[in-house]
Amino acid sequence: MNIGTLIRKYRKEKKLTLKNIAEKASISEGFLSQVENNVNSPSVDTLIRICTALDINAGDLITQVSEQEKIIVIKKSEWDDIDFSHTGFVTRRFFPPENRSVIDSAILVIEAKKSIPVRKNIKNGQELLCVLKGTVDLKLGEDTYELVEGDSVHFWSNSESQKITNNSTKISFVLWVGTM
Repeated sequence: MNIGTLIRKYRKEKKLTLKNIAEKASISEGFLSQVENNVNSPSVDTLIRICTALDINAGDLITQVSEQEKIIVIKKSEWDDIDFSHTGFVTRRFFPPENRSVIDSAILVIEAKKSIPVRKNIKNGQELLCVLKGTVDLKLGEDTYELVEGDSVHFWSNSESQKITNNSTKISFVLWVGTM
């Protein structure tokens, strides 16, 4: 998580608008939006004014950013500790949503004869699959690609016609990475 993401999180928790905080911090809404979206970085003075407007301590905010997890490990030994819901798949993400801004990644665990739905509202996104165990079929438009253990594929997301299916009789494990 970075400073902008944390600022947005606190602002939304307090149900405040960009305009509310920008006025209190004597900055423009546009600049605050850029800070929250990690397009621009505030000076120390501006960060203190934003934090004062949010009624949070700037030092605590910086500490939160510096103490965030920088690496997540999912051990193979954890693969067996899975409870499937009615959907027939489990997504074990590496980072929580607030820590994902450029890419997302997960271990997909797919029951036999089940599919994972396509990501919605992704434009010009790319995805990468690497089959760690088992087999899956990737359907992109009219084409279907059978992927077995060790196979990888990198492709442009197609939210109109895309599906990942485990057509085998055993559970499949797939490393998935996608751009946001």
